[in-house]
Amino acid sequence: MHDLTQSILRAIRTYVYRIGGESLPVVAVELLLIGVVVWLVMRFLRGTRGARLVKGVAVLLVTVYVVILMLPEELGWERIKLLYGGFLIFTFIAVVVAFQPEIRRALIQIGQARLFRNVTHEVGAVVDALVDSAAYLSRNKTGAIVAVERTVGLGALVEAGTPVDAQLTAGLLNTIFYPGSALHDMGVVISNGRIAAASCQFPLAESEEVDPSLGSRHRAALGLSKECDAALIVVSEETGRISLACEGQLYVGLDLENLREMLNALLAPDETRRRAKETAAEKTGATE
Repeated sequence: MHDLTQSILRAIRTYVYRIGGESLPVVAVELLLIGVVVWLVMRFLRGTRGARLVKGVAVLLVTVYVVILMLPEELGWERIKLLYGGFLIFTFIAVVVAFQPEIRRALIQIGQARLFRNVTHEVGAVVDALVDSAAYLSRNKTGAIVAVERTVGLGALVEAGTPVDAQLTAGLLNTIFYPGSALHDMGVVISNGRIAAASCQFPLAESEEVDPSLGSRHRAALGLSKECDAALIVVSEETGRISLACEGQLYVGLDLENLREMLNALLAPDETRRRAKETAAEKTGATE
């Protein structure tokens, strides 16, 4: 145990000595840039299976690197260190192959990005489509549940569902939830103003958390709202009643104007979100 401790301390001293010759501000900026890149990658992968893969690869690489640092220089472990360099190349290639869907999605998002984006207009278009669809579904008593992604990614739900990746329109939502459709029985995920996937299974809240008169769609909406910050729209198949769940609360029996105000409150830029949310919440009751 004593020898292991000495080896770790020696490795730390060696590392400090290696970077000691560099300018401290330069080292600080380099570490900051590395940290920002890692944070951006993990933010992009949050909610997907890729996030777990990244963590596993990172733990493996750090462990191997620490072991190599602990190897005494005098014993001549050059071959091991050479193999580690080859292992890094192999790991990079494996990661590129494993993350092919995520890399493709990132490139598509970069290609779709605009230098000056009219956020208010985009939010308005999304809200209009959702409200129009809710009105149609409610009028025809067609059951539906839609999750609108906000800051917490819903990649895991998308991967488990049926990929759609189509422009959000009221007509397409109505078609998906049509009782004769093969995708109508579960939920739809909206991401970046597009229908990312359908037939997605959402986690259910405990039965005692939801009024017994409400069905499984309301339980699923409340359950997912407790795990992330998505906004979930529910249309009852029995009554046509429209509800919205967010941040662990279920707002039952909204009219179209209430729904529009609350969606604008949740999806609008931070500057207008608080005022709109307070106004909408005063007009309806919230159920924990």
